[in-house]
Amino acid sequence: MVDRRVKPGQIVGAVLAIVILVAAVFIGKPLYDRFTDSYVVARADDGQAVTQVVRATFSRASALKVGALSGSVQATASDSRLGGMLTADHVIKAPFSVDYFIDVSRLRPSDYRYDPVSRTLVIDAPDVTIGAANVDEARRTLSETRGLFVTRKAFDQMSQRVSAAAQSSAATEAQKPERLAQARDNARRALAGLLAPPLAAAGERDVRVVVTFPYERSGPRERWDQSRTPEQVLSNRY
Repeated sequence: MVDRRVKPGQIVGAVLAIVILVAAVFIGKPLYDRFTDSYVVARADDGQAVTQVVRATFSRASALKVGALSGSVQATASDSRLGGMLTADHVIKAPFSVDYFIDVSRLRPSDYRYDPVSRTLVIDAPDVTIGAANVDEARRTLSETRGLFVTRKAFDQMSQRVSAAAQSSAATEAQKPERLAQARDNARRALAGLLAPPLAAAGERDVRVVVTFPYERSGPRERWDQSRTPEQVLSNRY
């Protein structure tokens, strides 16, 4: 008579097989989607490649835009093949923009201090963050390629390096101290303007708003009279 009872080892093996299968689905699906998004060409019924959005994801944000740097950037790249017998270079000029933000979601009640004597509201704000550099190559004003014979592969590689160089140059410009100083100055005005309407609605029209950033708070902080909280200022309660 054949023993048809399921052995414990078989149960464990079946469970492990299911776990491995589920893991393969959850891990393999994103990898497949990434490969499809990046490398598979979408085509119409007639076989022609089509222009379309491959993937779009909406993300929530709580950042306040406090400034934007814009201008024009020049970038270049070169290529050498066959031991230097074939040389080429590629140069572009294109407009760029970089945005500056403050993450207002990081502000907590303890970041607000009010001095009723001088009627000053101090905001200890997070520092300005710099967005990704955006080089608009679709609006480039110059695109030159020089070389006796430029292969398609050489051109593609130079184009990629040129794009990377343009973004790097724009990002470096946005990170300069004088640019960050401009962004912080505008952030002070933006945050003060953001609080002006609720303060005015509460009857507090002459409150001075002072915005500080982390690099300014490295030393001992001055103690303010906190007999009134920001909530009390806005609700006009003593």
